[in-house]
Amino acid sequence: MKVILQENIDTLGHIGDIVKVAPGYARNYLLPRGLAVEATVRNAKALDHAKRQLEYKKNKVLEQAKGLAARIEAITLVISHQAGEEGKLFGSVTNMELAEKLKEQGIDIDRKKIVAEPIKHLGESTAAVKIHPDVTATLKVSVTKSE
Repeated sequence: MKVILQENIDTLGHIGDIVKVAPGYARNYLLPRGLAVEATVRNAKALDHAKRQLEYKKNKVLEQAKGLAARIEAITLVISHQAGEEGKLFGSVTNMELAEKLKEQGIDIDRKKIVAEPIKHLGESTAAVKIHPDVTATLKVSVTKSE
């Protein structure tokens, strides 16, 4: 079944793309959530008409993502954890903790968008934050020993 995407979907494509998907996926997931519309002749003509509007929306989302990436890269998160004598943490710093610290800074990011291995040592490290398919920010994390 061919559908026209209304939103960016990581596994399928970008706004305005015509993609072929399984009928059940389209009928049960994409169409009810408004993520896509069926690619009929009428909808294809409407797509041609709305292409400029979709391009504007796509650029607007990309600009917002770049702005958010700049805000994230300007921040250094300081997290204190219990650690042993050699600087090895008891446990680890996970992407869930990083998301909570970002939320405290006023940036609301889903923890699933933070791509990082659990941090298990004291010191400086980085984590990638995938905000948009084309925009990835680097988050600086400083882990200190708690008393």
